[in-house]
Amino acid sequence: MYEQYGLSDPFFLMLYGGAAMLALTECCYMLVALRSTLAPHVVPPRELRYWTAAFFAAVAASHLWWAMLGIVWLRDDRLTRDIVAIMLDYITLVPLVMAVLLRLLQDRKRQLWPFFVAHIPIIVIAIYGIIAQNPEVKDYMFYYQVAIIVVFIIYAVHALIQYDRWLHENYADLEYKEVWQSLLLLTGVLAFYYAYTSNLGELFHEYLSQVNTLIILIFLSWRVETLQMLLPSDTDVLSGDTTQTSSVSANTNLDISSMLQSHCEATQLYLRHDLTLSQLAVAIGTNRTYLSSYFSQQGDTYNVYINRLRIDHFIQLYHEAVSQSRPVTALELSQQCGYRTYHTFSTAFKQHKGVTVTAWMQSERSVLQPE
Repeated sequence: MYEQYGLSDPFFLMLYGGAAMLALTECCYMLVALRSTLAPHVVPPRELRYWTAAFFAAVAASHLWWAMLGIVWLRDDRLTRDIVAIMLDYITLVPLVMAVLLRLLQDRKRQLWPFFVAHIPIIVIAIYGIIAQNPEVKDYMFYYQVAIIVVFIIYAVHALIQYDRWLHENYADLEYKEVWQSLLLLTGVLAFYYAYTSNLGELFHEYLSQVNTLIILIFLSWRVETLQMLLPSDTDVLSGDTTQTSSVSANTNLDISSMLQSHCEATQLYLRHDLTLSQLAVAIGTNRTYLSSYFSQQGDTYNVYINRLRIDHFIQLYHEAVSQSRPVTALELSQQCGYRTYHTFSTAFKQHKGVTVTAWMQSERSVLQPE
């Protein structure tokens, strides 16, 4: 893909080398760092960091083999050089970025091997092209790769829908629901792939390909570093809680609504930061599956239930502050209602009340303290 235009341009060579060094540096960081530097309070999934490190290593290696093949080894055999380099990119970069995108979703461990196995025919096609010296082989590899990507996109979108549903059923803190960022990353990868495969030797395309590489490296590093590890199983427990979890059959005759009222609403357990469905189930004396089924039967989700309680608590605190003529801010009250960030609170508030926090507070103040 990188022709004489790029190899003779010193600024492009610096950009090319810089992208390779950044990829290598981030690869080492992902393997060595035990905690997130960007968000010290976050514990990122270790397996995701390893897959991301592998992708970064592949990016650095891709820059290396394109340079070595184009300058040292196959400089005079352009067709073989292109086939080998393209094949190496297709069987490393593409399946690895697919693995990273799927490991960003923590509701379950989806199988990754089919996407690696699906790239084996590309090796066969490449070998045939080198032996037959057939330039059309590059097009064959491209079309086959596009077919794999189309299948993956369909699968990834379906997985994202499942993941979003899982998050709403198990977590109340909306900062976890950054599904759109995975879609944005997928879009960025597709833009990079287009810029990469449409490179016809023009310098603009060569620069665009490297700029896209830098954007993906930076965005993916930030996404992985700020992604809190979530537990998809029933292993969540309340610290210091000795409540025993009963079986589903033992709870079939119990009134879950009363249990929630007694052990969650009356005790204000919903104010606990990062409270999960599994933790709530343990606290009220049932299990995660049965509690989730209860919310479904009510036409509700765990997320909506907890945020409704928190927003109602916020309203109560605000009314008390206004009646006592006590100055108060939405940020201060939101922290008392179980929210770690104001963005999370404001998003939940607008979803629940249909208006922004600021607009609601102004309206309420005008009613409670008329001029």
